[in-house]
Amino acid sequence: MKVLKFGGTSVGTVESLGNVKKIVEGLEGPAVVVVSALGGITDKLIATAKQAKEGGDSYEEAFRAICDRHHATAAGVLTAEAYKETEPVISELLRKLGDLYKGVSLLEELSDRTLDSIVSFGERISSVIVSRMISDARHFDSPSIIKTERWHGKNIADVELTDKLIKENFGKEDYKIAVCGGFISRDRDNNDITNLGRGGSDYTAALIAASLGAEELEIWTDVDGFMTADPRIVKTAMVLDKMTFVESMQLCTFGAKVIYPPTIYPVFHKNIPIKILNTFHPEAPGTLITDECTDNLPAKGVTALKGCALIRVAGSAQSDDSDIKNRIYKALSRQGVNVLLVAPQRGDSFSLVVNGADGIPACEALENEFAPELSSSQLKGVELIENLATVAVVGENLRRTPDLGLKIGNSIIEKGLKVIERATGGSETMISFVVDQTDADATVLGVHEAIFG
Repeated sequence: MKVLKFGGTSVGTVESLGNVKKIVEGLEGPAVVVVSALGGITDKLIATAKQAKEGGDSYEEAFRAICDRHHATAAGVLTAEAYKETEPVISELLRKLGDLYKGVSLLEELSDRTLDSIVSFGERISSVIVSRMISDARHFDSPSIIKTERWHGKNIADVELTDKLIKENFGKEDYKIAVCGGFISRDRDNNDITNLGRGGSDYTAALIAASLGAEELEIWTDVDGFMTADPRIVKTAMVLDKMTFVESMQLCTFGAKVIYPPTIYPVFHKNIPIKILNTFHPEAPGTLITDECTDNLPAKGVTALKGCALIRVAGSAQSDDSDIKNRIYKALSRQGVNVLLVAPQRGDSFSLVVNGADGIPACEALENEFAPELSSSQLKGVELIENLATVAVVGENLRRTPDLGLKIGNSIIEKGLKVIERATGGSETMISFVVDQTDADATVLGVHEAIFG
């Protein structure tokens, strides 16, 4: 049993869907196939919803284009008989979508709940098309299986309930190929349509693979695998044939867009290998992700996460550092802020890195938490520095090459680039530092040259 996930580019055109059909029908054993919306459709669904919110009928042209795209795609990949049977299903889904858009237009209001429902139609329709395209395939309704709960205002997977439902629906293996939409889900309490966020299709596939104990999770995308850097920045970047779960998690967390980072956790704990493969180049070996490091590369890659913010909490000699740190983490946790990195303490200043969107809320949370200490000058202040990037060098072998950090530092100095802060992630498998966002690409290029030549 394998679980295969095909992203938007893989199901974006009639030609790419033809590749999907060949790949899936060429499998020897049973499989669960998880698909995203047709390439670009999610953005179009959102844009059309915002247009409808303005009132009037100006959104209708965009809605017709969405309808035409789905019908044309279905007609292009299905036999005439299959399309005749499938067309009413697609039309009914599009009718319901049209009703939602009309309601948004009449009310001139777009709630999060309505937008989640609108966006879900991308995967709901694409999964129907793919299930009718592949021989001996059976369609499963993802929202009836993948359940979410609210946490700090966000929808997160209810893993325990979802695991139970996955086993009940897919565990019987009374199918050759199961097809379902990724990304989409329902709230466990009120049954509203929800979703797992951008990259949620990867996560859906991982939850299914972990629950079923799959032999492998295959992520089919439009690249040959993980690379040592973004090839748009570093022309000499190389495809990696193997890497570890930890290396892939760190690279994805800090900018590599190959896999949605939470995807890795469910399969990592079950030791289920992940393979990154190219739908448009299926003969390429791809990248195999396991728990074993079997190469001698000093590092696996260099990446940059742009749009970061640095927060500095300046104290005084009289403050209790351990108490302050504990309160910082608790205050940010209550706010739902994820701390990406922590910088080594310098004097009485304590710094941490968060996503840029969390910068202002994080500062407000800390200012509220430490209001008494700030008013009495026990703490000097909370400073926010925005428009930064975190550059990360990742590799299991970093712990065995202690001189690499010095080599990287010298390279940055030679390029005339400025490091704003060095950071630690509590890991021996990553070297990271913060730079101005405008220097991110140049830093990645210089560091890659220092490591890989």
